Amino acid sequence: MPPQRSLIAAGELLRALAAPVRIAIVLQLRESERCVHELVDALGVTQPLISQHLRVLKAAGVVFGERSGREVLYRLVDDHLAHIVVDAVAHAEED
Repeated sequence: MPPQRSLIAAGELLRALAAPVRIAIVLQLRESERCVHELVDALGVTQPLISQHLRVLKAAGVVFGERSGREVLYRLVDDHLAHIVVDAVAHAEED
């Protein structure tokens, strides 16, 4: 059995991924790094909503943002997180 702190961290990570828009963001970033306006265009939601979800994902250590001129490019911290999301979506589609 993993230590309690690992279980707590895993729970926090799963909570951060537990919103449809955040799942869609992870799937987009799995393909390539994106700036906010690219995510807005791809997902069809407002910029403030994308920014709010990116803050949650960033706080959970799922995404990393790097400034490039006037924009911030977001990317996944690692591929493990994308696998979690892809597997969850595939499982949901089995029904």
